[in-house]
Amino acid sequence: MTDDKDVLRDVWFGRIPTCFTLYQDEITEREADPYYLLLPRISYLTLVTDKVKKHFQKVMRQEEVSEIWFEYEGTPLKWHYPIGLLFDLHASNTALPWSITVHFKKVVELLFFLKHFHCNLFLVSRVREWLLHSSNFPEKDLLHCHSKDVIEAHFMACIKEADALKHKSQVINEMQKKDHKQLWMGLQNDKFEQFWAINRKLMEYPPEDNGFRYIPFRIYQATTERPFIQKLFRPIASGGQLHTLGDLLKDVCPSAIITEDGEQKTQVMIHGIEPMLETPIQWLSEHMSYPDNFLHISIIPRPTD
Repeated sequence: MTDDKDVLRDVWFGRIPTCFTLYQDEITEREADPYYLLLPRISYLTLVTDKVKKHFQKVMRQEEVSEIWFEYEGTPLKWHYPIGLLFDLHASNTALPWSITVHFKKVVELLFFLKHFHCNLFLVSRVREWLLHSSNFPEKDLLHCHSKDVIEAHFMACIKEADALKHKSQVINEMQKKDHKQLWMGLQNDKFEQFWAINRKLMEYPPEDNGFRYIPFRIYQATTERPFIQKLFRPIASGGQLHTLGDLLKDVCPSAIITEDGEQKTQVMIHGIEPMLETPIQWLSEHMSYPDNFLHISIIPRPTD
């Protein structure tokens, strides 16, 4: 890969000022103050919010607290999406700090009580259904995340999928288990050098190839319920010229760059900026991918004011 280390550092150390507030219907023993945090764009909400959870647990009964989840203006925030992607997709045109609401999925002692005293199994099952309903966890929108092992498994699955596209999985399969763990620990502990010492191998390619086999990317649209668009796309055209971001969008999501009456209705966002459509997609993949090795591209409505 071309050595633009300053770009890699800027991407890695991008932060979003965020204000966390507890959902108004959560039962607390006293009023909960908001909690402010600089969120790393390249990480995941459930990986970097231990301090947020501890802050709000201080005002709640511990036996009522289990799984934490977040929402922004009524939209549940998917923990398996990188933080920067969530902000670009849902809040990029709003004032800072980003205001996120904190929810807790509660564990009620009633179910334990019923089981302990050998109550009717039908009654226990009905109570279980009621508890699941009353917990208010958005089952249709969010995956459960009970531990950091779940985040690690998701992260490594994405890296392996990306390398299958770039190198037919040859690079990731040649790595040792300790290399995989170093990628994860570098992300978890926010260690740029530790992560890139290994990730650099995933960004290399033979000189004669001029680029990756395919570009790992996903395109997200704020105005549709479709999770994302993903397809095979080569960084080099058959004639040898470099494909650009504009070429990718024209092929995969033409509505993102087609103007109406000469006016562009959408913004194309990666890491909070609008890259020039003439930017080679290979360069973007090497320098603007998230740690999972995917380019996460947001298509959002352009502000009218």
